[in-house]
Amino acid sequence: MLARLRSDIQCILDRDPAARSTWEVITCYPGLHAIWLHRPAHWCWNNGLKWLGRFISNFARWLTGIEIHPGAKIGERVFFDHAMGVVVGETAEIGDGCTIYQGVTLGGTSLYKGTKRHPTLGKDVVVSAGAKVLGGFEVGDGAKIGSNAVVIKPVPAGATAVGIPARIIPSKEGQSADVTEPQPSRKFTAYGITQEDDPLSQAMRGLIDNASSQEHQIALLWQAIEKLSAANQQAQDCVPCDAAIKEQFEAGKLNELVGK
Repeated sequence: MLARLRSDIQCILDRDPAARSTWEVITCYPGLHAIWLHRPAHWCWNNGLKWLGRFISNFARWLTGIEIHPGAKIGERVFFDHAMGVVVGETAEIGDGCTIYQGVTLGGTSLYKGTKRHPTLGKDVVVSAGAKVLGGFEVGDGAKIGSNAVVIKPVPAGATAVGIPARIIPSKEGQSADVTEPQPSRKFTAYGITQEDDPLSQAMRGLIDNASSQEHQIALLWQAIEKLSAANQQAQDCVPCDAAIKEQFEAGKLNELVGK
């Protein structure tokens, strides 16, 4: 019991640089209070005391601003950071080491009672502020859900989901979300932010690089034609005055605009 409480406190100290002491975490972190109140509510729910479980859950919502249904299953070392407005549905499951930020909804899209309506989060998942994960599917270990994303389909382990509706970006070797990495090299990423995780930015960078390459090839062709025309007295006028002999495409500035 005490070991579990210490683990709850330590996971906050490890992931939140603003947490200065154990006493501060115990007294000033509503996410921790929500976890501690959910455990007796969940016990009541599983032991036939449905109303009492709902009452404890409702009290926790009033106290913390975090709504966790007493039927939801929550693993070890789960951290609700800030977490005002978080909603966790009845059949939701949250794996060990997950981090959930403010405004997150783990919701359902089905009205059928007794069915799996809410998502299951694997281990070490990060769900960023304002994200909505809707449906009875799985989010794999180490996955990241971007801020304000609306996820309505499964997310593979280590992948990142961004956008509305969410687009899935597979994990890359070396990314901290990839749970296949050795444990010492894995690092917690606040709000699930990683480099180059926006597919639209990746597409824009690809177009910019392609346009720059095409301009370079065209410039080389005009330079070759200019040399040939200089060597041939009869073909001196074959190079138009507006020919793009010099490269003018500013790929570097455009890449900076899209965040490269």
